[in-house]
Amino acid sequence: MYLTDRSAPPKAGADQGPRRGPGRKVAPVVLVLGTVSLITDISSEMVTAVLPLYLVTTLGFSPLGFGTLDGVYNGVSALVQLTGGHLADRIRNHKLLAGLGYGLSALCKPLLLLAGSIGTLGTVLALERTGKGLRTAPRDAMISLSTPTERQGRAFGVHRAMDTTGAMLGPLAAFLILRAAVDGYDAVFGVSACVAALGVLVLVLFVPGRKRGGVSDEAVLPGGRQQSDTSDGTGISAGEGLPQSKPPVRVREALALLRVPRMRALAGCAALLGLTTVSDAFVYLLLQRRAGIGEEWFPLLPLGTAAVFLLLAVPFGTLADRIGRRTVFLAGHAVLLVAYVLLLWAPATSALPVLVLALHGTFYAATDGVLPAALAGIVPSHLRASGLAIVGTSQALARFCCSLAFGAAWTMWGDGPALAGSAIGLLCCAVVAGVVLRPADGTR
Repeated sequence: MYLTDRSAPPKAGADQGPRRGPGRKVAPVVLVLGTVSLITDISSEMVTAVLPLYLVTTLGFSPLGFGTLDGVYNGVSALVQLTGGHLADRIRNHKLLAGLGYGLSALCKPLLLLAGSIGTLGTVLALERTGKGLRTAPRDAMISLSTPTERQGRAFGVHRAMDTTGAMLGPLAAFLILRAAVDGYDAVFGVSACVAALGVLVLVLFVPGRKRGGVSDEAVLPGGRQQSDTSDGTGISAGEGLPQSKPPVRVREALALLRVPRMRALAGCAALLGLTTVSDAFVYLLLQRRAGIGEEWFPLLPLGTAAVFLLLAVPFGTLADRIGRRTVFLAGHAVLLVAYVLLLWAPATSALPVLVLALHGTFYAATDGVLPAALAGIVPSHLRASGLAIVGTSQALARFCCSLAFGAAWTMWGDGPALAGSAIGLLCCAVVAGVVLRPADGTR
């Protein structure tokens, strides 16, 4: 399995279209989708920033109860990703599926105002994550299909940077609302719903989705040229340009991707590492307890992670394109391991939150966009959303299991032993992934 796939050099005399500057521009659809994600993440992170504290301190949930809900929050979207990815490929309309996903998530935000029990909250969160699951693979497919293979890391880095800008503004907005409003949590949920509706509106109005001459708008590369349907040497087409007469994509075609060794290894390693990746909410709860951070400052903790992610997403994406995606991806998990070690044994000084949040953000910058970028040279264009969904689902289901296990371990043995077990597991899984993902030809 290679995380270092690069596109083949262009054939002599091939029309490469107009080139401007150093060839680092991203497609307009990437910028528009980044704007949609920015707005939507403001909405989502407003809720995510206050939800752990709201459930544990206001509603009195145990760590196991919170771990169950957090697992539902992530696990449901993982299962739905497969459906969203396959349907987007089948109907050849990525925008429609993405719009349905964004719309469903927006509709669920006001329902949080009515949820007060674990059953009701679980149902609302499951529906909200269903929306996320529907939109993730089609959205990433639009990004991937609009970008040449050799610049996938940069394109996803730009999108993730814009997405993370919203992740920064969301907790900040929640913090200000909690300080200003009498019914702080209700106000956060209400404003979040309005912002989510704005994101859906931008998607509907500005993301191209029409077909032109049998080729979707997503298949137009920067400079106005169209991706060609060429092979990358694996026997799988990496281009776009599907004619309308092609039959719909069948489920067995999507599942057949798992017969590709590189695809199977990537999905397996994403799941393996996800099994020991403690959820963000637990990291923030552990940091708050370890550093003695006041409850009023808790919503700002995700802001630290998001700030570092924003600064490093594009540089790390570009670096992955140059030195190899495997190297950057595994280095990101090594950084996360260091963050776990600091939470376990570092002195509770004022520097601890800064260091942990910086490492946490670095982990996401080195992994979140690099993983889907690695699929560009592996999955054919007409199955791109399905391939992204398979890898994303394997990772998210593993993190769902990790949330349940970590919440149970915290409840039975305490937060320290639970985190120590995760750290040891992450070290072992990273070593295995490093061996499995090592290229056969010795490249990075």
